[in-house]
Amino acid sequence: MSTPSRPRPEPGRIHKISMDERKTSFTEVSRGFPPEEAVKEAARCLQCKNAPCSKGCPAGIDVREFVRFIREQNFQSSIDKIRESNSLPGVCGRVCPQEEQCQKACVFNAKKIPIQIGYLERFVADWELAHGKRQPARSAAPKEKVAVIGAGPAGLTCAADLVREGFDVHLFEALHVAGGVLMYGIPEFRLPKDIVKKEADYIGSMGVKIETDAVVGRTYTIDELRRDGYKAFFIGVGAGLPILLNIPGENANGVYSANEFLTRVNLMKGYRFPEYDTPVRVGKRVGVLGGGNVALDCARSALRLGAESVTLLYRRTRDEMPARQEEIENTEEEGIHLQFLVTPREILSDDKGNVRGLRLLKNVLGEPDASGRRSPVPQPGTDFELPLDTVIVAVGTAVNPLLLSTMEGLERTKKGYIKVGEDMRTSLPDVFAGGDIVSGSATVILAIQQARTAARAITHYLRNGK
Repeated sequence: MSTPSRPRPEPGRIHKISMDERKTSFTEVSRGFPPEEAVKEAARCLQCKNAPCSKGCPAGIDVREFVRFIREQNFQSSIDKIRESNSLPGVCGRVCPQEEQCQKACVFNAKKIPIQIGYLERFVADWELAHGKRQPARSAAPKEKVAVIGAGPAGLTCAADLVREGFDVHLFEALHVAGGVLMYGIPEFRLPKDIVKKEADYIGSMGVKIETDAVVGRTYTIDELRRDGYKAFFIGVGAGLPILLNIPGENANGVYSANEFLTRVNLMKGYRFPEYDTPVRVGKRVGVLGGGNVALDCARSALRLGAESVTLLYRRTRDEMPARQEEIENTEEEGIHLQFLVTPREILSDDKGNVRGLRLLKNVLGEPDASGRRSPVPQPGTDFELPLDTVIVAVGTAVNPLLLSTMEGLERTKKGYIKVGEDMRTSLPDVFAGGDIVSGSATVILAIQQARTAARAITHYLRNGK
């Protein structure tokens, strides 16, 4: 007589704030797992011997082990295990596309119910902030000086790994706070700024010297830092130059680049005007051009700033959208309209120079392009107008030339990004790079992976002279 199989535990339940609050405040939408639900979710894990989830993590986190510790309610050991590979768990647990990485590799993914690894990582990171003990490792006698340029996810990660190796690490950040794109580019309702600040403070407590308002390329140059005794450099300045459409009417009043819009909202607390003196005007009818996470962030921010209707305009279909599925679902839940297969041709304005609408063409999908997605093909004679008061352009970013233009001999790709080898070393032997300045707009976890690779290469370079 066969023994009946034991039923698997039900998935843990993720909590969200009410829809009314979502539309009127910048409060974080997802509340994540409470302890009992986190333990319940971790109990679903089969603890696979070959741990495909760990292999699916670009940062190399030992997923199986940290989940096992949660199941055993040993939350401190769980967060300690994560921090062996990732210095930004509170961030990654919120914004990394786990569904395309560790969760995609989960054996339960075949049944569409993978272990919610991202939410478990977030849970123990938040538990640590409330209850845990952070014990940063310090070196009693710092070794060679290393300069890390840019305090975004790549720079923070590289600095943390290098200080663990005993180097004297100085992190230079152009803005007045550390965090980079985590601070200026991701809204509060997805990533609370207090989380980013505490992660950066933790890295500072490890012994990393963080200097803000320091624009390398202007305040200092790489050559000046070399003369000051720095033996190696990591460039993690991101790619923050907005790409515009170059269509008629783009200079009309009421047109924002996503960079300007999100920086004013997030870093300058525009959503809390007049408490913070950074007003951000949106009209009643807002159109956002793009299909990535940044476009969704702009659309959802505009809704919270008082827009009566928000339309996301994307040139392909929903299936080709690069944004996270969870964020697309949140966007639709909040009443934002997604309009597909359209290409903007002109931004229309009134006689005072204010935006009054968009002229668009309808598309069909053609053959796949270099990204592997089918190319949008505008159809002549399908012009139509969409009445709008505000247009936000969120179609990507490029390299800011400020720093790179001061570095002779630094090789770059055709698109202007820094060219690196497998160890993230540039054409300059003492300079390494990682993050969006190397790969273009990508994920936080990819930046972390590249930064950790660079930190290992810098360590080898300084200890072996090559």
